[in-house]
Amino acid sequence: MPPMKNLVLIGAGHAHAFVLEAFAQRPDPAIAVIVVSDSALSAYSGSVPAWLAGECTLRETQIDVAALAQQAGARLITSPAVAIDTSTRQITLANGEVVHFDVASFNVGSTLKLPEQPLPETHDEQSPYLLAMRPLSSLHHRWQTLRDNVEQLPRGSRQRVVSVGGGAAGCETLMSVLVQLRQQRSDITWQGALISASTTLLPDAGRLPRWLTQRALRRAGITVLHSVRGEALVNGGVHTSEGELIEADIVLWATGAVGQPWLQGTALPLNQQGFIQVNNTLEVAGQPGLFAAGDCAAFNPPQHSSPLPKAGVYAVRMGPLLADNLRAACHREPLATWQPPKRVLALIGTGDGHAIASRGAIGFSGRWVWEWKKRIDARFIARFNPPFES
Repeated sequence: MPPMKNLVLIGAGHAHAFVLEAFAQRPDPAIAVIVVSDSALSAYSGSVPAWLAGECTLRETQIDVAALAQQAGARLITSPAVAIDTSTRQITLANGEVVHFDVASFNVGSTLKLPEQPLPETHDEQSPYLLAMRPLSSLHHRWQTLRDNVEQLPRGSRQRVVSVGGGAAGCETLMSVLVQLRQQRSDITWQGALISASTTLLPDAGRLPRWLTQRALRRAGITVLHSVRGEALVNGGVHTSEGELIEADIVLWATGAVGQPWLQGTALPLNQQGFIQVNNTLEVAGQPGLFAAGDCAAFNPPQHSSPLPKAGVYAVRMGPLLADNLRAACHREPLATWQPPKRVLALIGTGDGHAIASRGAIGFSGRWVWEWKKRIDARFIARFNPPFES
């Protein structure tokens, strides 16, 4: 009887939730599954705007990784990976533990390239508070600190909240955050602005979804500045690449996605942004038995000049095939290829109990779209939380 294979899941992102579900539904006595993650709970990115807007609790956005791992017969180690040796096939964790693998998969998400900030000795009360939207796993700590700071603001003051990033995440986050801050301190005048390096909002969306988003931003009292690239935080606001100052008291940073810093010290093939290069089976280029999915993977579809955008929907779509290929790799069986969808449905919450649906050139909005989005998100989260369907 051949020895048991060690399958190590590095990170507890959306794609790995599907892998654990697959092993729960079809156990494999020849494979020992180990999950390494910084937490026993994993946030579902689709529900984060609703949480920021105060429409649900943090726990309602999270997948119970510990319960899911137990259901799959997997061992969970709540310590993140900090190094990997592909020659000895060993992963080093933050707690010093070393884990051997035969097959491993990365689903560790992305982080952000943060702006330059004033040095501590030049930092004063005029320096804006930075709320980076990644990494997602620690966002709740940064958000709570901001809300605590807001409690200390003087009555009747004015606060300018600026979001850097004109993609869906930047738009959605700014609208959600403003709703919550306005509810928390209605005695303060809240102003919003969004800085976009592009000439248009949502550059990958059609004209109608872009128009609906612009209308929602306008209704939320948010000014949009196009063709402006935010580069650094300075006393008083955001310094742009053109040398201008955009006044800001709070800055939401939702641009410049990059790979996890510890990956730079590995022998993995990374692109310029630090994401792991994978082929169409989601196997790491030139590294048999290693896989990557979700935001941390650089997947270049055929006939495309650039990798897929960083959006949770792609990690969700990769999940089932990744589960099949990890099982196949453990048994040295042929791998299947993943075909990304040509168009995906994006549901963008506007923070006011409404949402915008965008798919290619098609777009529509309304309260019913928000209710639809909440049902989709709740169903996804419930799927990976107890009680599990037998």
